[in-house]
Amino acid sequence: MIYLDYQATTPLAPEAREAMLAWLGGPDSDGGFANPAAPYRIGRAASVAVEMARDEVAALLPKGGRVIFTSGATEAINWALRSAAKLKPGGVTASAIEHAAVLQCVEAMAGALVPVSSDGIAVVPDAFPENGIAALMLVNNEIGTIQPVTQWVERVHAAGGLLLCDAVQGFGRIAIPEGPDLIAVTAHKIHGPKGIGALWIRDGIDLPPMMLGGAQEMGMRAGTVSPALVAGFGAAARVARERMAADAAHAERLWAIAQAEMAGWNINGSMQARWHGNLNLRLEGVNATRLLSDARGVAFTLGSACGSGSGRSSHVLRAIGLSETEARASIRLGWGRFTSEADLREGLGAIKSAAELQKVPA
Repeated sequence: MIYLDYQATTPLAPEAREAMLAWLGGPDSDGGFANPAAPYRIGRAASVAVEMARDEVAALLPKGGRVIFTSGATEAINWALRSAAKLKPGGVTASAIEHAAVLQCVEAMAGALVPVSSDGIAVVPDAFPENGIAALMLVNNEIGTIQPVTQWVERVHAAGGLLLCDAVQGFGRIAIPEGPDLIAVTAHKIHGPKGIGALWIRDGIDLPPMMLGGAQEMGMRAGTVSPALVAGFGAAARVARERMAADAAHAERLWAIAQAEMAGWNINGSMQARWHGNLNLRLEGVNATRLLSDARGVAFTLGSACGSGSGRSSHVLRAIGLSETEARASIRLGWGRFTSEADLREGLGAIKSAAELQKVPA
């Protein structure tokens, strides 16, 4: 199968797999199974591996903060918003195109949503509520638009608030802005393992712990840390940092190919402020759900993997003003490090052929 769904997840990098294997040892291994909180030699070795990986993840984030490992970005987002609300009780604000992890927290906390322009860029409010929290993603997971994080930070800080940045889709691909107070990231979007993410917390912010029951993760998240998952995350972060320019150049080449191959389709979202590893587009008269079935040799989607199966059209596409018909004629394509030019052309060809068949009279 040709894989064109890099926004949902990415293939595991060989370097990440190798790093994990050292910490998946059995009873005959030299301590690869050890608990990193244990005081003896093999426990200390596991702890060192965790700290080395923490440094690798931190190297992709702003200076002046600490990285706390979580089960993924969803946990990090929930922790950041719910715990920060105890520090900043002035209410929570987010853009209307945030990931479901943010939107459902905002709904549960009776927060407010800020609209976006027709090209998928969040409006920069004149002011935010005093002493509150705001959440804005760096790169939208459905249409790839890059959001005005720095401008939001300035307004939020002027109101005495904190800003959480969901950097999942930009982490390891573009530079993370310096301004946010909290940043959520995950491993499996940068060719690391699933089940491991992190929350970056700016120094000086005393966020209440997420879980109680132990002193792990600087006393912020109780529970035994998995050296294997953390090591995989660290290796993936290191490779992403080393290959950032090369990966971006490869994404640009594939973007140019995709634009040429899909001429005649309408692109959803800004053509300027976007990550070029994402292409969300539509074709009038096409049923995108049927495309998924007819182009079954290609892995692509209609939007966020977290929203699949809901039966509803994309909230992001509705937020930028698309009609229900237009939203249901839209597909999301994503590529990256391990996507070849030949595979991209073949996959796009299969999608185009399936779309043309829909237009042939029965």
